[in-house]
Amino acid sequence: MKKFMDENFLLSTDTAKTLYHSYAADMPIVDYHCHVSAKEIFEDKRFENITQVWLGGDHYKWRVMRSNGVDERYITGDATDFEKFQKFAEALPKAIGNPMYHWCHLELKKYFGYDGVLNADTAKEVWDLAEAKLKEPQMSVRGLIEQSNVAFIGTTDDPTDNLQWHIKIKEQGTLKTVVAPSFRPDKAFNIDKAGWKEYIASLSSVSGVKINSFESLKAALRDRMNFFDTVGCKASDHGLDFMIFCPADEKTLDKIIKKGLSGKAVTAIEAEMLKTELLKFCGKEYVRLGWAMQIHYNCLRNPNTKMFNTLGPDTGFDCIGPNNGAAKVAKLLDSLYSTNSLPRTILYSLDAADNAFLDTIIGAFQGSEIAGKLQHGSAWWFNDNKQGMRDQMVSLANLSLLGNFIGMLTDSRSFLSYTRHEYFRRILCDLIGEWVENGEYPDDIDAVGKIVQDISANNALKYFGLEVK
Repeated sequence: MKKFMDENFLLSTDTAKTLYHSYAADMPIVDYHCHVSAKEIFEDKRFENITQVWLGGDHYKWRVMRSNGVDERYITGDATDFEKFQKFAEALPKAIGNPMYHWCHLELKKYFGYDGVLNADTAKEVWDLAEAKLKEPQMSVRGLIEQSNVAFIGTTDDPTDNLQWHIKIKEQGTLKTVVAPSFRPDKAFNIDKAGWKEYIASLSSVSGVKINSFESLKAALRDRMNFFDTVGCKASDHGLDFMIFCPADEKTLDKIIKKGLSGKAVTAIEAEMLKTELLKFCGKEYVRLGWAMQIHYNCLRNPNTKMFNTLGPDTGFDCIGPNNGAAKVAKLLDSLYSTNSLPRTILYSLDAADNAFLDTIIGAFQGSEIAGKLQHGSAWWFNDNKQGMRDQMVSLANLSLLGNFIGMLTDSRSFLSYTRHEYFRRILCDLIGEWVENGEYPDDIDAVGKIVQDISANNALKYFGLEVK
């Protein structure tokens, strides 16, 4: 029997062990999509206890607690930090087979030096250990980033953001890690959701463009894109509940925008028309700026209306969406490609059933500017578990070129989540090691090691035009 999470955790063959320890483990982390705070990075925030750094804002952990019948008071309510941690520790042992169990123990081991098992009985021991450890110099936000060997952080930012913290980080010049904003214009797209009219007023104010038509909306977004570009933006990100493609002419779009600005509800088709044409516009602008475009779709957001009204979005109540939208993905890519407006594009579907489709559609629209111009993004959200990652990579290998894959991201709000890259790399090395030892790929360790290093970091560095300091 193997020891729990020893140095060869998830590495089942000798080749896998060599690939991980000699080739993957020390590669820099390129975390090109996440939700950490640039303000906290600039201020080099410190945390008083493990709840603040571990449970605050982490809706993955909140779902574990809710699934264990924990009262909301101990999750997002007014319970003490220790009470919240205790409740999580009580729930964690039941997460057998859940990546959360592995993530948590990888984090405890790497950042706190804890080799034990977190449960109800050890919660106080871990709490005390973490509290003492967090006082050490290397446990500030910047310390966590540096000891994790993070080369690049791509945050997620609204077009109206003044990006002051990104600018201050850049001007200060003391952080080796590149911290860049990513353009997330969802609120400008979501004319069918509450608050759009008010958001457009804010966008108009910050851009200096009076928005009353489709052309003026594009002008305002273009202004903000240009500003983001000056601050080092490398990518955009679009969170679509479901994939859209319903073209419309400018006259129709003007009517839709005026309807939305008047406070009247737009129809689902009208909303899809606006979103479609905005995506097409954005694609053209991203080509001009040299940005990558990320599209996340197939998420059914906020199905629990009572909890949404109580806690708001992004609090752990979303699920996999019911509409794969394959034909619409194809039509969007075709529309952009046919007008020379298709940027480097990363597609993520929350439904793992879309793996084969994504791996074949990207092959239909690749370009010669860069190998792997179109990417099937890493196993996303509910799929970033051991089986989900393997399934995504096996499908990508079967139907495209795994060697050009840009690898893992955290998609996290926590500065301890960088161990997810370790988790991914171990799974990657085990998968490739298995193929080598089965005689499915030549036993050339340096050649295979290069593939592992490329997927771990090099491909992403090249894809986003980055240089490691």
